[in-house]
Amino acid sequence: MYMQMDVQIFEAGDFVLQGGMTLPQAKMAYKTYGELNSDKSNVIIYPSWYSGFHSDNEWLIGAGMALDPTKYFIVVLCALGNGQSSSPSNQPAPYNKARFPNVTLYDNVTLQHRLVTEVFGISKVKLVVGWSMGAQQTFQWGALYPDMVERIAPFCG
Repeated sequence: MYMQMDVQIFEAGDFVLQGGMTLPQAKMAYKTYGELNSDKSNVIIYPSWYSGFHSDNEWLIGAGMALDPTKYFIVVLCALGNGQSSSPSNQPAPYNKARFPNVTLYDNVTLQHRLVTEVFGISKVKLVVGWSMGAQQTFQWGALYPDMVERIAPFCG
């Protein structure tokens, strides 16, 4: 059972992980702030850190703040394993609990990329920003999608 709270769920189907295993019926939780403009040029990607929920990222989001939803369309992405996205606690057997497959930064970012391209049709990202493991995902975004990502701002990564 998935903890919904105030997030949306991207249902990715069976997702092949970097290590070769398939995560059946993979799900990634996310929340958006602000409005996507007509040319989709105001996108900020903000991945969560290890075990962080989307709400843990909200301290930088607000009018007049660093991540201003009156100017930007901010997508907070919840990492695999955090309890909101596919995780040991909510994945159906036989891949639940200790049998949950190992996931990598690469797995998180490729699934996040699918989410933003498939759900929103985004092809350019103004900024990817993140703290701790979110910063590590920020580096991964820049490395995997250099033509898509204009800037990265990892901190404490």
